[in-house]
Amino acid sequence: MRSTPTLVLYSLSGLAGFTYAQGDLSRSLNAAATTTSTGIAASAPTLPPTHSVGKLPALGWNTWNAYGCNINEDKVLAAASQFESLGLADAGYQYINIDDCWPLKTRDASTGRIVPDSTKFPDGISGVAQKVHDLGLKLGIYSDAGTQTCAGYPGSLGNEALDAQTFSEWGIDYLKYDNCNVPSNWSDSSTPPNDNWYNSNSAIRYRRMTAALDEIKRPIQFNLCIWGTANVWDWGARVGHSWRISGDASASWNFITQVIGINVAHLSAVDFFSHNDMDMMEIGNGDLTIQEQRTHFAAWTFLKSPILLGTDLSKLNATQIEIITNRELLAFHQDPVFGKPAAPFTPTPSAPTASPPEFYAGRSTRGVHVFVINTGDAPAPKAFDFANVPGLGAGTFSVHDMWSGKNLGVFKGSFNVTVDRHDTAAFLVTRA
Repeated sequence: MRSTPTLVLYSLSGLAGFTYAQGDLSRSLNAAATTTSTGIAASAPTLPPTHSVGKLPALGWNTWNAYGCNINEDKVLAAASQFESLGLADAGYQYINIDDCWPLKTRDASTGRIVPDSTKFPDGISGVAQKVHDLGLKLGIYSDAGTQTCAGYPGSLGNEALDAQTFSEWGIDYLKYDNCNVPSNWSDSSTPPNDNWYNSNSAIRYRRMTAALDEIKRPIQFNLCIWGTANVWDWGARVGHSWRISGDASASWNFITQVIGINVAHLSAVDFFSHNDMDMMEIGNGDLTIQEQRTHFAAWTFLKSPILLGTDLSKLNATQIEIITNRELLAFHQDPVFGKPAAPFTPTPSAPTASPPEFYAGRSTRGVHVFVINTGDAPAPKAFDFANVPGLGAGTFSVHDMWSGKNLGVFKGSFNVTVDRHDTAAFLVTRA
C-alpha cells in the first residue's frame, strides 16, 4: 500500500456533484468536489503511475479502427485467437484492447458502476478477460476523463475510484482514457499559472485517475488519450505510461508524416515508462501502399510509440503480417536496456533538410541502427557518412538490413542506398 500522497493546490470552480467510493484519497477528492462553486482550491493528487507495468511501449490491438462501435465479444476473442494463429503473440504482441461503446448508456442505479452491454458481451468484461488471460494475453478497456465518452457512454470523471476498482475486479490490464465531453469548469481556457501544465485542469482530470489506479492492487497500464493538448509531453510521464500526441489517425501518408514530425519535436519525453503515442496502426486499412505501411510500422518502432494494430486481423495479407512481425524492428522497439528512441541526424555535410527528417539513428543492445525515410514522391538515392552517425565515427563498418535480415557487406566511410517512394530502410551498423 502506498503512503498518503502529497497534494498540490490549483484553483477550479463548479465541481459539485462528483462522488468517490474508497480510500482516504477518494474522500479528499470528494471533499474538494462538494465545495461551493464560487471559487475553490481543488486538491489534486500527485502520485506517479505504477512502474509495475509500462516500462516498454505497448504492443497489441484495439477494436476502434476496425469496428468502431460495432463491437462484440466474438470479435474481441477472434482477435485474441488470431494473435496465436498469425504469430503475433510469438512476436511480442500482448494487449487486446476494447475501445468505446462497450457499456450500457447509464450506470447501475444502485451501485453506480458502469455496466457492460450484455447483448455485446454476454459473458461480461470479466468473462472476456478470463478467456484472453487463458491465452496468455492481456485485456484493455476504454473510458473517458469527461462525463461521457466520445460516443456518449458513461465517462469516469467524478467516478475514478469506483471505475478503477471495477476495472481491477474484472481483470483489466490497460486503460485508454479519452478526452471527450469535458465540463467547461474542467477545461483550460487559458495558460495555467507559471505555464505549468501539470497543474492545468486537463492534467488534473488525468491525475485523478492515476491516483485511483494507484489505490487498486492490480497494476494497469495507463494511456492518456489527450490528443496532444495541454503540453502533455511535458507532464505525461508523471501521470501515465503513454499519451497521445495528435488527433486521431487516418490511413493516409499525410497523417503518417505529420505525426512523425510531432513526435520528433518531443523526443526528449521518450524513455522507459514514458512514450509519445502516435495513435493506433492503420496497416490493413485504406489505400496505403506497402511502402507506406512499412514506414508506418518502422517509424512507430524506432520512435518507440505504442503499437496497437487497428484492423480486422483476418484480412491481413502475408506481406502485411511480415511487416508487423518483423523481429529486428520489434527488438529495437522493445529493447530492455536502451529506452530512448532513434533521433534525427544530419547524414552528410551537404544534406538538404526535410520535414519530417529522413535520417534517424539510435542504439539497442545489438549496436547502432540507422533508419532512412524517403518522404519524396519517387525512388531516390540516400547516403550517410558513418562519421555523422551518432555512436559510430569514421571507419569501416558492416551494414545489416533489418527488413530482410541479410548482411549487405562491409563499407568504408559512407553507405548509399536507393529507397523507394514513401518507404523506409532500416540498418544495423557495426564496426568491421
